Amino acid sequence: MLKTILTLIKREFNLFYNNKVLLVLFIGAPIMYSVLIGNVYQKGKVTDLPVIVVDEDNSPMSHTFINMLEDNESVVVSAILPSLFNSRDFAIKADATTVVHIPKGFASGVQQNRLPEVTVFVDGSNTLTSNTALMAVNVVAMTMKAGVQIESQKKKGVPEYIASQQYEPFKTTIIKQNIRSGNYLYFMLPGVLITVFQQVLLLGLALSFASEFENKTFKDLATKMPNALGLMLVKVIPYILMSIGIVVLYWMVGVYYHMPLHASFWWFILSTFVFVMAVCGLGILVSILLPSQLKATEVLMVIATPAFIVSGFTWPLSQMPSWIQHISSVIPTTHYLKIFRLLFIQQAETYHLHMPLLALAIITTVCFIAAWIILSIKIKKVGSIARTGKDEKSSVT
Repeated sequence: MLKTILTLIKREFNLFYNNKVLLVLFIGAPIMYSVLIGNVYQKGKVTDLPVIVVDEDNSPMSHTFINMLEDNESVVVSAILPSLFNSRDFAIKADATTVVHIPKGFASGVQQNRLPEVTVFVDGSNTLTSNTALMAVNVVAMTMKAGVQIESQKKKGVPEYIASQQYEPFKTTIIKQNIRSGNYLYFMLPGVLITVFQQVLLLGLALSFASEFENKTFKDLATKMPNALGLMLVKVIPYILMSIGIVVLYWMVGVYYHMPLHASFWWFILSTFVFVMAVCGLGILVSILLPSQLKATEVLMVIATPAFIVSGFTWPLSQMPSWIQHISSVIPTTHYLKIFRLLFIQQAETYHLHMPLLALAIITTVCFIAAWIILSIKIKKVGSIARTGKDEKSSVT
């Protein structure tokens, strides 16, 4: 009995080691994800977050404020604008979470004790980055307030220890934008659902051609549809139609959780269609390259599993190593989540969608062209084998 158990255990080990894909995944996946996720969060804290400063005062005091911002490790001043006009567009282009508005007459107001007001506009679409940038600006503002007032009081003969407890030379007003009721659900749920959307599409498409190869039915399929492009459309169209159902389901989830998503309907439809096509292209390509259902599924799950983490939706891409940014750029969810944030959360102008849409279009084009070439070769191979078989039968006859 014991000998039988040991023999069967040995057999299982042999089966495991003979499956090269499973062996690589079992050993490689823990190492790969450890390195990947470790590098994503390696810094432990976000630094050098872009900040836009609108300096309408253009005085030595406002310049001091800006210099103090630049000295703070958490933020970097990416642009200094003369007015608030188009400052929101500048912030979106620079991925800046914060716009600091220094009003005209700031320095004279401080000197004359008129309590001028510095306004901080915070983009709350990403809780982590917005809070970090806000804290940095707040620290700079409080430090400058203290410095200005203490020096002013000391000039009047007030002892330093008393002056250090009495400072409020200007007000700081914080205006949070793009976050509804501070509800984390509105930020997190759509990101997770979009990632799941990609995963279910990849899972289904992993089996599309791999199942045909594995079940030896590809020959019959290629005979009925010898055109590679037509064959790919036959496989993709059902998933495009089923995607409509998933989008409707997500809309119902939004209604249920009272999450109003106000955006341009046609831009949303276009973006979603290009996203679905990019995912379909990636799934079809892997399914054609790997003729085993198990292997195709395993490889696509390796791609899909870390997609949300490396997408930049929660942790900024700018804080990740460049090699992870390159990996992220070839995963469709990275660009679709960017579109979602711009369209639904930040309510940005539609021209900001052009770059992520172009990236999705490139992924779609490259994947479908590569899949078409490989599939055409496989169809020709099947056709030549069939013709050879017929020739041999006719010669025997």
